Amino acid sequence: MANRRKDLKIEGPSLWYLVGLITSDGCLSRDGRHIDITSKDYAFLDKLKNSLGLMNRIGIKNKDKVNEAYYVQIANRNFYEFLLSIGLTPSKSLSLKCLDVPKEFFVDFLRGLIDGDGCLGRWIHPINLHEQWSLRIFSGSKAFIMWLQSKIEDYFACRGKVHFALRPNRKNFIYTLKYGKIAAREILQNCYYPGAFGLDRKTKLAQQCLVSPVGWGQSKTVLN
Repeated sequence: MANRRKDLKIEGPSLWYLVGLITSDGCLSRDGRHIDITSKDYAFLDKLKNSLGLMNRIGIKNKDKVNEAYYVQIANRNFYEFLLSIGLTPSKSLSLKCLDVPKEFFVDFLRGLIDGDGCLGRWIHPINLHEQWSLRIFSGSKAFIMWLQSKIEDYFACRGKVHFALRPNRKNFIYTLKYGKIAAREILQNCYYPGAFGLDRKTKLAQQCLVSPVGWGQSKTVLN
């Protein structure tokens, strides 16, 4: 008798947050079944497991090394094929392009992406002494970062700039989609809404950004 396929029974915001996290910090095995999610934060993976109702154990990669990290592996052929159907692929970091993300769940997808491959920066301007913020999202795929830039502008009316640089000791580029303070606040306000699941450290930073004094009333990076 053939093995019966099992559904993960994850849907809505939880599903699309997970998709965003896999897009950034995940890996699709070439066996057509396994998906790994990696993080240096054990507590976060444990929280993620409990939120999604997963029974999978948390493993260790590169134990006792500088780049030691933790991972959760999901083995589910249905879920794997769903990820393929929306545009994810094995070895996705360079081949990633457009993804089929429903508009109503884009904020959850983007929050997962930021929790994985995003960076919230904060500093004090040396002249006016105002607190400054930036949101940066990284990818090895130019096509994906351009698609993401377009979607964020469509949905949030926020303009970001794409920067690129050659990766150290590699032949490919790393692309950075960057937003300044006012645009970052608009994006974070939508993504890190009350009760939204997320990485505690970045949720806290997002909340701090939202209450930071703006210092001016408008910006060319926020179209509305």
